[in-house]
Amino acid sequence: MMSLSPPRHRRPARRLPAALAGATAGALFVGLAALPARAESGAGTPLGTVARTTGGAHFEPGPCPTTADPVPDLERARCGTLTVPENRSHRTFRRITLAVAIIPANTNRPASDPIVWLAGGPGDDAVGEIPMAVAGGLNRDRDVIFMSQRGTYTADPQLTCPNVDQFAADSLGLVFGAPSTGRLHVAETRKCRDRVVSRGADPSAYYGPESAADYDDLRKALGIKKWNVFGISYGTNLALHYMRLHPKGIRSVGIDGVLPPALAGGAVTWKAAREGYDGLFKACADQPACNTRYPNLKATFERLVSEAEARPITTTVTVPGRPAPVKVVLDGGVLVNWLASATHVAAGVPRSIDELAHGNPQRVAEQWAGGKLSPQAIGRTSHGLAYGIFCREWTPYESEADIVRAGRRLFPTFPRSVLANAPFLTWLHPDCRAWDVPPADPSVRQRTYSDIPTFVLSGGFDAQTAPSSGAYAAATLRRSIAVTVPYVAHVVFADSKCAQTMTVSFFDRPDAPDLGCLAGLQPPKFEIAP
Repeated sequence: MMSLSPPRHRRPARRLPAALAGATAGALFVGLAALPARAESGAGTPLGTVARTTGGAHFEPGPCPTTADPVPDLERARCGTLTVPENRSHRTFRRITLAVAIIPANTNRPASDPIVWLAGGPGDDAVGEIPMAVAGGLNRDRDVIFMSQRGTYTADPQLTCPNVDQFAADSLGLVFGAPSTGRLHVAETRKCRDRVVSRGADPSAYYGPESAADYDDLRKALGIKKWNVFGISYGTNLALHYMRLHPKGIRSVGIDGVLPPALAGGAVTWKAAREGYDGLFKACADQPACNTRYPNLKATFERLVSEAEARPITTTVTVPGRPAPVKVVLDGGVLVNWLASATHVAAGVPRSIDELAHGNPQRVAEQWAGGKLSPQAIGRTSHGLAYGIFCREWTPYESEADIVRAGRRLFPTFPRSVLANAPFLTWLHPDCRAWDVPPADPSVRQRTYSDIPTFVLSGGFDAQTAPSSGAYAAATLRRSIAVTVPYVAHVVFADSKCAQTMTVSFFDRPDAPDLGCLAGLQPPKFEIAP
């Protein structure tokens, strides 16, 4: 499965964040009682303080959800749950509940149109991303609403599958791209499906169009006439579905780390890797000290991928919290996935590649293992939602041969065994055969045409969602402004003060955001080893 998610609120010097480095063959906090409301809804009622029912959905104020990690801002949040139909197309009576948390604006006179946050993953919980939004100042003068997407950590049912995450950790000593590893992974996927079904859930009900309808129901249930939408990573895919299917009530939209529904799948993931890698390689080549110390970095890395695929590298590393050394096998597929995540810690990447080329795999192996073995990598992702999205919306409209052809066009020297598994999507088609859900209607692949003001953000080092995908999405959004922030990886809002400033400015003035900070951005200073 895949995780497109950004790092979880920290930037370690050498180890990749769990949500990124821990991604493999699959996914790319305790709250207190609600506080009095401040912002007013379109109907004049404070948000999140009154039970409402609309169109089969019901919002009930209540305590804030229990989250995987502490979220201190929940102490001042207004919370509750939205109850919605599990499967709107089947007309069943089964209902599911989604946690809702409203973080108040940092002003006594907030704007009347709040922002709703769409989380990444697919399979991440929006409530757990509150610290990122608050750190970026998104609630400066607007309330920000967070709702768990169906199946995620604070929803009921919670469709996490810790066995899939644990396999990613336990398989560090296996050859990543070996068919035997793939068979073991697919077995864990079947166990995950059994777990989802045992909870009474319908696996076919967890995918983008149903989630988009959930957000439309939330707006109506809260009595909000107009709101703004901000989606990150997979949340951009959901935002584009939402704009197409339920445009009424949306004032403006921000999307960051863009994955258009029309492109989603393995081919575009190879394109993202190519663009993100090349952005980093070029930045090193443009910096004399980096280029002198690490010449021909692109060719070196691509040679290492082919060599490691032919002769996997075995080493041991020490991981914090683990008393015994951990065996790690690095093959070509591992290197592809490692670098697609490592652009988040770009300053050290040239040195890591150079050390590997000279027989020292420790830095790469430590980062790869550290992410997968982090406690944050286990039991947080809703694989039930992620597989529903992949297997209903993506794999029916893209063959395994399509993925190989796209990879070969962009990385012609890579062996076929590497090309068969696009970054973060290892064994996806076999997984989806095991998941066994029907394809979504072909309309799920339509482009979004809209005149809703939209701010489209991409990162120049983003190797997870292609920077060019932002321009692709913007081409059919008549009132869009597309910006690529240089030298930043996936989800620029998480890492760039400039991106945060521009985003807040956009929601204040959707047709004229302040982009002035772009002119002063500088590349990272790459580590130069002796």
